[in-house]
Amino acid sequence: MSINDIKEEFKKIDYDSINALESFIECYKDDSRSGVVMIVSNAKKKLDALNNEIKRSYKMLEFERKYYEMGYKYICGIDEVGRGPLAGPVVTCAVILPKDETILYLNDSKQVSKKKREELYDIIKEKAVAIGIGMSSEEKIDEINILQATYEAMRISIDNLSVKPDILLNDAVKIPNVNIHQVPIIKGDTLSASIAAASIVAKVTRDRIMEQYADIYPQYGFAENVGYGSAKHIEAIKKYGPSPIHRRTFIKNFV
Repeated sequence: MSINDIKEEFKKIDYDSINALESFIECYKDDSRSGVVMIVSNAKKKLDALNNEIKRSYKMLEFERKYYEMGYKYICGIDEVGRGPLAGPVVTCAVILPKDETILYLNDSKQVSKKKREELYDIIKEKAVAIGIGMSSEEKIDEINILQATYEAMRISIDNLSVKPDILLNDAVKIPNVNIHQVPIIKGDTLSASIAAASIVAKVTRDRIMEQYADIYPQYGFAENVGYGSAKHIEAIKKYGPSPIHRRTFIKNFV
């Protein structure tokens, strides 16, 4: 085979498959052409990266394994997105993942690229035992403050699950008025696969909402800033005044 043919073959293999990468390396490892040596070297790097990700993903399930061993059946991760923006809702998500399912690349949504978040969103939606979404509007945030609005959205997300969880793994907080055992985990979206999955679903859900608002209120750049206080966003508030989805208690220094 020509070097270009081998390069095209390498482009088409599944980089998340150990078998595919090992088979490719085995097939071409003895080819001494410099171009092929480079391709095989890239394949080995992909394999090393995949093995490291598998180890990291296994570690991300430590909390889940612990509570499965204690007899809990439905372990639910909860996280929120949107406590800091100047506009739009705070969105929360509750996710129950299957017991024996490892989803690679789960992490704090802020540490995952937009493209990868979208891919993971679809995978989580396909594989999860149950997903519940909760929201608190900008009006509710102004009325009861962002922390209480976040708690309210979290309770809604739990209520929206089709399966009642036995235990909640929360990202750092303990949710008031919830009669389910809770485990607050500091930086939980980087330590628990369930919380990370909730973080990603909440992030994608909220970003899509803000992209829809960008069509209604194009002057604020919501598609880019998703409501956060970028310099351009603040300038737009000063120039045009607030939109109906701006949080009045968050922008009182600008208007």
